Amino acid sequence: MEFPVYIHLGPLAIHPHLVFETLAYFIGFRVYLLLRRKSYIPMEKSIWVAVGAVLGAAIGSKLLYWFEDPAKTLQQWNNIIYLMEGKTIVGGLLGGLIGVEMAKKIIGLKQSTGDDFVIPLIVGMCIGRIGCFLTGLDDHTYGTVTTWWTGIDFGDGLKRHPTQLYEIMFLLLLGAIILWIKKVNKILWEGYLFQLFMLSYLFFRFLIDFIKPFPHAYGVFNHIQIAAMAGIVYYVLLINKKWKGRVRYAK
Repeated sequence: MEFPVYIHLGPLAIHPHLVFETLAYFIGFRVYLLLRRKSYIPMEKSIWVAVGAVLGAAIGSKLLYWFEDPAKTLQQWNNIIYLMEGKTIVGGLLGGLIGVEMAKKIIGLKQSTGDDFVIPLIVGMCIGRIGCFLTGLDDHTYGTVTTWWTGIDFGDGLKRHPTQLYEIMFLLLLGAIILWIKKVNKILWEGYLFQLFMLSYLFFRFLIDFIKPFPHAYGVFNHIQIAAMAGIVYYVLLINKKWKGRVRYAK
């Protein structure tokens, strides 16, 4: 396989990242509209929540990227190309969370909305990671050099961890577990599925980034791992609070 793997439509050769990122947003949003609990949140409020999620994700993904190499970002502060070229999923998820909460405050919505986003997020992220994988070295989402049988040569003669594929497999497994929880009605409280998704994914990203060739600008950790740790602490405390409240209510 030669990377990037362009998508051919007649005479057109379209970059895979563009194709799959567009599909990720489009299909993810359609899945959200299909699966959202229509009787739980009115359509007009659901749209505003989705807008908050998209805007927050766009800002968060960009901000966290700038912290990959703080010294370089300071040097390139007036280089619009550098400032606009990168983004991160972890920053997008955390930024999207903040965007949703701000949108809910603005429209006066108090219900938890996260559970409706879980499956659409998993679907969209899986599709997006296919584009990352097919892009190869240009996307900078590959792993470090490895001798594992899973290693893939992305075009420079070195076999690397296909961390994009690892993430897809993890997301599919997590999605299957979440669907099983819904099927057997083991949802402990509103927002539980989203909290479980975020905690699981942030923990996965914290671990997988040890085999990613990002600069470790924060001791032994990179910018993704620092953000993931902050998110993990937040969700552990939140779930613990929810669990204690549930136990007290049960008594």
